[in-house]
Amino acid sequence: MTAAGSGRTGSGQERRNGTGSGQKGAVCGQEEQSRTGCVRERQNIYMGQFHRKTDRDSRNRCEEITADGLPLLQFPALRQEDGIRHAFTTRAGGVSAGHLASLNLSFSRGDKETNVRENFRRVARFFGVPEERFVFSDQTHTANVRVVTEDDAGCGLTRPRSYADVDGLVTDVPELVLSIFTADCVPVYFYDPVRRAIGLSHSGWKGTAARIGAETVRLMREKYGTDPADLLCAIGPSICQDCYEVSADVADIFAAEFAGHEAELLIDKGNGKYQLDLWAANRIVLTEAGVKQAHISVTDICTCCNPDLLFSHRASHGMRGNMGAFLMLTR
Repeated sequence: MTAAGSGRTGSGQERRNGTGSGQKGAVCGQEEQSRTGCVRERQNIYMGQFHRKTDRDSRNRCEEITADGLPLLQFPALRQEDGIRHAFTTRAGGVSAGHLASLNLSFSRGDKETNVRENFRRVARFFGVPEERFVFSDQTHTANVRVVTEDDAGCGLTRPRSYADVDGLVTDVPELVLSIFTADCVPVYFYDPVRRAIGLSHSGWKGTAARIGAETVRLMREKYGTDPADLLCAIGPSICQDCYEVSADVADIFAAEFAGHEAELLIDKGNGKYQLDLWAANRIVLTEAGVKQAHISVTDICTCCNPDLLFSHRASHGMRGNMGAFLMLTR
């Protein structure tokens, strides 16, 4: 087996930290086996209480589940769909140690390769497929989205990637697990139940400003005939506005790109500092691309608010592992 750890694996934050952007931010206050072989799940959380954003619609809040001992987060709107399986991992349920404890999914943060591979084996068991069915992004904070085919199976995990600079993935091939990696940046999930196609994008501030979500929708329309009005989308756990301080240069980019939405996205703190809402920005990107507002679930969990439960680049000052966002079409 080719060691993916010898290549570039995991979040592009490790090369160019798009969420960090050189700014400092404070942690917000202490305020039955299926046909695909997927393990049976049970409700109830495993490791502690999440700090949640109480202003979010409780119908869309992330659900906490455990599957064969592996703690995961899911969205109700996606979970009820028979045609897909999805998950967002946490820090718990793996074998990594120290500041990488315990379900680190990065080969390039100083972890033992054997630990990371065991962690991925546990994720693969949840999806009921071998590790050879995973397909990784190659995140460098672009708006590049790749059409994934059967030929890409295993890229990034069991064999080297044949592509670079890819922050989004789309496919209509069943039982390929699209995989992106985050530690504050925004994962965005896409499911077309009519054309049976999926997408998954990594949207840090650069990807959000470049509207990678809209590019994902455009490519799904081009390749699979997706009608954006049919899409079910979810904006996954990531850094919230309370925690995400940016400098004036970043704020100016968003004010220009999202003209008319400045009051919704930016809070001026003075001295050239702003609080930026990436969740709202990605929701705007999706709705302007034709996705129905009612079809978009927005997380109520911030990575930076929950550093004991989730990896956060800002909260840990870079001493962290990576979590994974995963999405798969079932047969």
